Parts: sequence; structure tokens; C-alpha cells
Amino acid sequence: MENTQNSSVLKKLFGLREASLALIIIVFAALLSFMAPGFLSTYNINTTLIGLSMDGILAVGMTLVLVVGGIDLSVGSVMAFANVLAGMTMVTLGLNIWLSVLISMVLSVLIGFSISQFITKIKLSPFITTLSMMSIGRGLAYIITKGSPVSIGQISETFDFIGGGKTFGIPNPGLILILLVIVMDFLMRNSKTFRKIYYVGSNEEAAKFSGINVNKTKIMVYILCSSLAGFAGILNLARFGVATPTVGTGAELRAIAGAVIGGASLTGGEGTVLGAFLGIILVGLVNNALVLLGVSVYWQQLVVGLVLLSAVIIDMKVHGSK
Repeated sequence: MENTQNSSVLKKLFGLREASLALIIIVFAALLSFMAPGFLSTYNINTTLIGLSMDGILAVGMTLVLVVGGIDLSVGSVMAFANVLAGMTMVTLGLNIWLSVLISMVLSVLIGFSISQFITKIKLSPFITTLSMMSIGRGLAYIITKGSPVSIGQISETFDFIGGGKTFGIPNPGLILILLVIVMDFLMRNSKTFRKIYYVGSNEEAAKFSGINVNKTKIMVYILCSSLAGFAGILNLARFGVATPTVGTGAELRAIAGAVIGGASLTGGEGTVLGAFLGIILVGLVNNALVLLGVSVYWQQLVVGLVLLSAVIIDMKVHGSK
């Protein structure tokens, strides 16, 4: 009975956070449409959607990690590693494009598995483990490309279409993000396997006593997070046709910002994929507004940092006693 009541309260809280975010986004967009006449143009909406697609995919994975009580600072570097590995194996080894993609995705999975093993078996902190992997992944990306972007050209019409085409008038990267959010949000709310993530993040010891395999749950989460980061890197390659070692720089902070703004707690046990999606939209709108208003890119970085700091402070105030 108590668990049912707690579940009901959580659903109400999540719903309130998501509804509030949606309202803020609508009001913000309305204000910007007056300040910048081109803001609600089809071109700008599509550009914004494409721009936040990669960060949105990372935010989905980051939400899972935050809910389980961890953090992953390596997602931007894993994105870059998968991006350049797929591109360079096509260009230098002449591998089939889909084989290159498969190799990159398999290695992304292995990175996630490695991270989870350091955390669950060796008992290193998620922060230190993923910070180290962030440097390793980025370093490998630079080594593979020798520090320079490498064009893959137009290798496949299908691959190019995935990254640069439209379906039902929606840019494919944006459509992929929307479908991912729908599927993952449904699983997080309804699947017993994914509900265990909340239990582990809320109280790890209680989860163990209730029969949940805590380590298995963490392994699943970190593998999913790295896999999504790798997929984002592949999608970026399909969009631009260039293997770039700098891709994803700072993306981990935007992913964390989106997830935390969307309601994910840095102490674990709370957060939704839909909330993270709305959070990343808000971050994307802020960046887009600054561009339309002619604000320097350096100020854009500052604003994102301030937004993240504000979200973290609010999270600490709300969950300070945990």
C-alpha cells in the first residue's frame, strides 16, 4: 500500500515538473518570436531540432545514469571516438560503411561495460572513472585522426539520408530523438527492468535486500549510456560527412544540464526521459535565442554554465537532506 502511494506521489511530482517545463518553453518561445521575427520560421525550428538532437540523445543516456545514482562525464568523448572510428575505418581501411558503424557501436558498448566494471567491481567512483574515460576517449579520437577532421564523402545515400534527410517534413536526427524519447520514457515508467533503476538510485541497500541485482542494473545503465553516446557520434557523422575529433566537446555538460533541469536528481532515484527531453529543448532554445540576438558564442557557453549551476543549486536545495 505504501509503495503504491509513493509511486503515485512520484508520478504527480514528475508530471508537475514536466508540465511546468513545457509551459516555460511555450512562454519563452512566444517571447522570442516577438524579439526575433525569424524564431518560429520552419527553417529555424528545423535547425534548432537538428542542433539539439545529438545533445538530446546524450541526455537520455545521462538521465538513466543520474537516476541510478551515478554520473557519466565521458559521453562527449565516446561520441567523438565512435564518430572518428567509423569515419576512419571507412576512409583508411576501405571497410563497408555499415561494418564500420557496427564496429564503432560494439566498441561503444565495451566502453560502457568497462566503465561499469570499474564502478561495480573495483569500486571506483563514477566521477573518477568517467572523468578518466573522458580523457582516454578524446585522446584516442585525436590519435586516430591525427588531430584533423577527415571527410568521408558521400559513401551511401541511405547513410546521408539518415543524417541529413527528412521524414514527414521532420529532420531525421530530430525524428530519431523523438522516437527514442517515446520508447525510453515508456520503458522507464512501465518496464519492471527499468523501474529497478529508480529503486537502486533511491536506496541501494534496500534494493539489494529486495532482491534486485544492483551491479547488473548499473552495468545495463552504463552500457546503454555509452551506446547512445556512440550512436550520437554515428548520427553526427551521417549528418556532416566528416570524422571530427572535437565533436561532442562540452556535450556532457549540456546533457547533465538538460537532465537536471528536467527533474533528474544528482543524488539519484529521480528523473524522467521526457523531463530530460524538455530540459534539453530549453537549453537549445536559450542557445538559439542567443544566436538570433547576435550574442557571441563565448557568452553562449557562459549562459549554459549558469543554467547548469542554477539547476544544480535547485537540486541541492530540494534534495539536500538525502
